[in-house]
Amino acid sequence: MSFVYPKEYDVLVIGAGHAGVEAALAAARRGCRTAILTQNLDTIGAMSCNPAIGGLGKGHMVREIDALGGHMGLNTDATGIQFRMLNAKKGPSVRAPRAQCDKKAYQFRTKWIIENQENLDMHQGNVAEILVKNDQITGIRTSLDLVFNCKSIVLSAGTFMRGLMHVGLKNEKGGRMGDAVSTVSDSLKMLGFEVDRFKTGTPCRLNGRSLDFSVMDQQNGDIPAPHFSFNPSSLKASPQDIFTLNSWGSPDFSLKQSPCWITYTNPETHDIISSNLDKSPMYCGVIEGTGPRYCPSIEDKVVRFADKERHQVFLEPEGYQTNEFYVNGVSTSLPYEVQLNFLRSIKGMENCEIIRPGYAVEYDYCPPTQLQPTLETKQISGLDFAGQINGTSGYEEAAAQGLVAGTNAALKVLGESTFNLGREESYIGVMVDDLVTKGCTEPYRMFTSRAEYRLLLRQDNADLRLSEKAHKAGLITPERFNNVLQKQADLTHGYQFCRDTTHASMKLDHWFRQKNNEWRQLPEEIRSKFSEELWDMIEIDLKYEGHIKRQSRQIDKMKRQEEKNIPEDLNYEDIHGLKREAKLRFSEISPKTLGQAARISGVTPADIAILSVWIEKRTRPKT
Repeated sequence: MSFVYPKEYDVLVIGAGHAGVEAALAAARRGCRTAILTQNLDTIGAMSCNPAIGGLGKGHMVREIDALGGHMGLNTDATGIQFRMLNAKKGPSVRAPRAQCDKKAYQFRTKWIIENQENLDMHQGNVAEILVKNDQITGIRTSLDLVFNCKSIVLSAGTFMRGLMHVGLKNEKGGRMGDAVSTVSDSLKMLGFEVDRFKTGTPCRLNGRSLDFSVMDQQNGDIPAPHFSFNPSSLKASPQDIFTLNSWGSPDFSLKQSPCWITYTNPETHDIISSNLDKSPMYCGVIEGTGPRYCPSIEDKVVRFADKERHQVFLEPEGYQTNEFYVNGVSTSLPYEVQLNFLRSIKGMENCEIIRPGYAVEYDYCPPTQLQPTLETKQISGLDFAGQINGTSGYEEAAAQGLVAGTNAALKVLGESTFNLGREESYIGVMVDDLVTKGCTEPYRMFTSRAEYRLLLRQDNADLRLSEKAHKAGLITPERFNNVLQKQADLTHGYQFCRDTTHASMKLDHWFRQKNNEWRQLPEEIRSKFSEELWDMIEIDLKYEGHIKRQSRQIDKMKRQEEKNIPEDLNYEDIHGLKREAKLRFSEISPKTLGQAARISGVTPADIAILSVWIEKRTRPKT
């Protein structure tokens, strides 16, 4: 007989990776009785793969997470060991922060934050069954026959749902090396959810003492170091300061940054890999799940890009207190001995020692077209999915979904309006819309190219874009919101100052539009009136003013379609003239608006025109 835990929760979060952490913290901050359930409390917030946060598209989302009151940006600032702004010399829409983190410090500090968050409990256990009554969540039952009752669940199980790890032709169950699997996908199938299979992988880790860095290229961090949080002064020091030389209570980044190192594969490396493809589980039919096209294994690189004589390899430090290095660029599932042979053919790695082998992992996921834009499932009320269960890959994508799902789970319990982000206002909105509208046939990864309005969705203005929504949803404090309002006022003053002030025989706003003019060329008496951060934003907005206005007009046009709601009880079979494929896709996705309907794969403008006319006829007042 099951034992029922005596405390009932408003929101129960299953999984304590990056999605689960953001979901639990968001729900708890909204005042809901929240619990996080994980297989192992010692791995809360673990960086299972690379020791880095950010990058193109991803760094944008981390700054958005921070603007919405999330955890990832602050924790990265607190535990980072190297900070860089990627594409700093390119256009502003593709500039993005990236940081190497002290892996264990990131994990330990996350656990400390979880432990000290009000309204949030922690439990260790493995979910065996999701409990539902009348299509409404009631709780879960663990493998120890312990029942937790709750009103809402955020399921963020990562790669643990029937995870199967491969090294060569050997395999073992697990979602991460050293951890167990979850069978919760069996319960999802019983509830009628579609479950499919994806694959991802990770490279080996090497002993830094066995590497010859003197023959590699050194890559240092930026000075001053770019940060992820718009509010670094809110960093709180924890008792675990001993785990990193970077003080978690100091936002000034005065730490000594750790370098990364770059080397390259060569024809010998490629020959070793090619001659052993028959031992690769991906190339002999053992692995059936689809892998990420944009993050290929070294086997894929050698086969698909046979004309390339070399591929870049990054050696990334995993922390201050370890000699372990992550070998970025050589994700593999080849046998151990083959991994060692091809690695030792690389310059500077001739005597390398493998600490942990690379491996591939297959896992279950649920096609995300089964979700509403809030990330609540269409089938079961009170059940939300976040992270790799939705077919995404990456810490940042998972964390962003966790924040959205946790916020909406809490708002539903509280009886408040849902929290939605549009494509025109955030990368998070782009991702969610892509997932629920188009689904994914491979692990989804965010890129700046996915956003139609990326010049407006820059990493530097995420707080200006999202703080009002965050404030209305109760995700940030009034004090922080007032700070953003003051920043907006300062920017407005700066724009007016540039339009009123003459420099080099022309107004500053016109001077900025000249191709090579930057604010650093201005006299000190002008530059001293504003902070460098604000001046950089003023420069970008003035230099690209024409493009920004054009994108704003496109957004206004798009919004008119988004405002045309589709009746929930609409039977697409009744609409004459719609192609059969369109009827099937509309019925499957159940789009909320005409704009969402237009973005569904396989739907044509003609289908949208017919649907628009039908909706207008139905909603037109009868005379």
